[in-house]
Amino acid sequence: MNIQKQAPFGRITSPKAKPVKKAKASKPDKPAKGTAKPEKMSGKEYEKELQKLQVELSYLQDWVRDTGARVIIVCEGRDTAGKGGLIKRLVERVSPRTFRVVALSAPTERERSMLYLQRYLQHFPAGGEVVIFDRSWYNRAGVERVMGYATKKEVENFLANVPQFEGWLVEQGIILIKLWLEVGKKEQDRRFEQRIEDPLRQWKLSPMDQKSYSRWYDYSRARDAMFKTTSTDASPWYVIHSDDKKRARLNGIKHILSLVPYKRIKRDKIKLPKRSNKDRYNDQIDVKQVKLVKEVY
Repeated sequence: MNIQKQAPFGRITSPKAKPVKKAKASKPDKPAKGTAKPEKMSGKEYEKELQKLQVELSYLQDWVRDTGARVIIVCEGRDTAGKGGLIKRLVERVSPRTFRVVALSAPTERERSMLYLQRYLQHFPAGGEVVIFDRSWYNRAGVERVMGYATKKEVENFLANVPQFEGWLVEQGIILIKLWLEVGKKEQDRRFEQRIEDPLRQWKLSPMDQKSYSRWYDYSRARDAMFKTTSTDASPWYVIHSDDKKRARLNGIKHILSLVPYKRIKRDKIKLPKRSNKDRYNDQIDVKQVKLVKEVY
């Protein structure tokens, strides 16, 4: 990637790196006796809080549509950190035409010949859209660095140039939110074991997971180098500790809501019109013309 030669980016001075931020957590329950960890959140309490936050997401959606705002949410983190679970709860109650999830597979030969950021740029939001990247251009700072898919020079160029690129995005009015989900070693082991044993989770396992599993500290060093150079005033990294999935999801959504200056848009109350009986006829389906699905349940 060489964005410094391109006119729009060359006019911007590289933003100064700043310490990574922790996402603001909702007030935790009182710690259980003898431990610093909060008590396990019940499913009922979790669903209640999640519903409140998803209502707010629907208000945010209305505001984005009404104002033409553009929002990018980058979700990064170690394997099994819970990125997919957070993203699922973000989008399950909103329109896929407003909230889009981008999860790119490995680049094709053609994409490898492009500028590094080119295949990501085509998925960026137009006015009135929120785009969530399930992994992003930061692959270069993480898996590509650790697994040797990018050269040392390519990684250095990326880390040097991406703050300038993101500063330009923010300058153009895009709301850029970068989340890092951090899972501990023991919890990652537990989740990997679940994926190995549970047929409903086995699709999440990939050959890359097996290769990267033994390189914990290589990924830690890559993470630290990424934070050092790309957590800037314009686009800081926000860390969510995700050993507790329920709390991580709630804290992640709550934090996103706090970073978007949305307001509730007033809607006119909808009243359904009367159905017309003009040209009325017996409109029951003729079962001789179709095949019915067997009602097993």
